[in-house]
Amino acid sequence: MILLLSPAKTLDYSPATIGTPTAPRLLEDSSQLVKILKKKTVDDIKKLMKVSDNIANLNVARFQEFATPFTSTNAKQSILAFKGDVYQGLEADTFDEADHEFSQAHLRILSGLYGVLRPMDLMQPYRLEMGTKLKNGTYKNLYEFWDNRITKLINDDLEATDGDSIINLASKEYFHAVKTDQLNGKLIHIHFRELREDKYKVIAFNAKKARGAMSKQIIKYKIVEPEHLKSLEVNGYLFDESMSDDTNYTFIKE
Repeated sequence: MILLLSPAKTLDYSPATIGTPTAPRLLEDSSQLVKILKKKTVDDIKKLMKVSDNIANLNVARFQEFATPFTSTNAKQSILAFKGDVYQGLEADTFDEADHEFSQAHLRILSGLYGVLRPMDLMQPYRLEMGTKLKNGTYKNLYEFWDNRITKLINDDLEATDGDSIINLASKEYFHAVKTDQLNGKLIHIHFRELREDKYKVIAFNAKKARGAMSKQIIKYKIVEPEHLKSLEVNGYLFDESMSDDTNYTFIKE
């Protein structure tokens, strides 16, 4: 079983290391993107990413400083570097060695710059959302650039786990980079909804934390069968059979 998560915009680069760091497997492709981004001015980045002057300046500096090889001094492992809502729910700082080993085998983070990351993969700080319309030769955006390389790695990793299921806990923007018709396993989307004004709605902030919290439970309990997800309580969300089917598991909170 493979779990898919989105990255986070909020990063933490205070020193920290777990186990043996690994290198992103699509780093050559990442370097191609950075080569293009290094030529962008602050105004270019501001317009491309639709961000403020401060964020544009920060990311121009990041791309200029990008250099290989990645080491523990110029990069940080992805599961420790990301600090957004999902990763607050994941609480990777509570993991023990067995948890890190399991997450390295089963958890994958989709990324606009790195394609797909394992938890222990080193990454340098960046901001490049998957939906960014960064042109590169004949490619109009990052979805076209990554093509099916992300999907191939997910299939390779699924085969390595001897599993047959992909659990999608990523956002629509990032999951769109996966070629679903090429996946070699059963795909299950997870939804978190709560009762608001007599309707079950997705509350983005709570849903993001729940995605991380579910990933944490999967890792802590070493869950490898999708059916076992139905018994989880995730931040007050419980599985609802009536709102679910074979490819969509919906968890609700009253």
